[in-house]
Amino acid sequence: MRGYSVLLGMLLVLIALPVRASDLTAQLTRFFQVRDPQHAAGMKVVVRTPEAQWPACEAPRFTLPGNSRLWGNLSVAANCGENRRYLQVQVQVTGNYLVATHALTRGSSVTASDFRLQSGRLDTLPARALFNSNGLNDAVVLRDILPGQPVTLSMLRQPWRVKAGQKVVVIASGDGFNASGAGQALNNAAASQWVRVRMGNGQVVSGRVDDDGNILITL
Repeated sequence: MRGYSVLLGMLLVLIALPVRASDLTAQLTRFFQVRDPQHAAGMKVVVRTPEAQWPACEAPRFTLPGNSRLWGNLSVAANCGENRRYLQVQVQVTGNYLVATHALTRGSSVTASDFRLQSGRLDTLPARALFNSNGLNDAVVLRDILPGQPVTLSMLRQPWRVKAGQKVVVIASGDGFNASGAGQALNNAAASQWVRVRMGNGQVVSGRVDDDGNILITL
């Protein structure tokens, strides 16, 4: 009879384990889906931490550092009152990302037609991968890109709107006034980037490049 009770207890433990694992995974999945609703449908969470280190309560409160990534390998705090456990999880996400349609050589200019969307695992992509071709017209390739290779922000740059040594117009504006003057750009800059300008009197100022190549300063 004693042996039967022990065996029954062991069977009940084995039966209960998948339920608890399923519950924790479901709670973590809901937590990450709320955090990234755009990819909620294709999301899967895998708990890497051994079960012996899981939180003891049935409904832990999950928290992440403010600068955490949306996907991939993450450490999430599971809080049960004053008790805190850290869980190592892998957040898997499927969606569309940008790849090159053909070989792109360093220094060449590109258009949106040089890229296409491909479906796959987003959490395994390189850092700063691109998910659409918005704003890529006339971008300059910074290194060779192979056909089908995921495209990242570090592989491209916007064309220079202003180049070092170029004569530019500086427009300063403030509360109720506008003034302009000529100067010489001291560095390369694309539209919306900062550029330093040496004015005719030798003073160096900084401003943002507008779409027309003028340098805007707000006082």
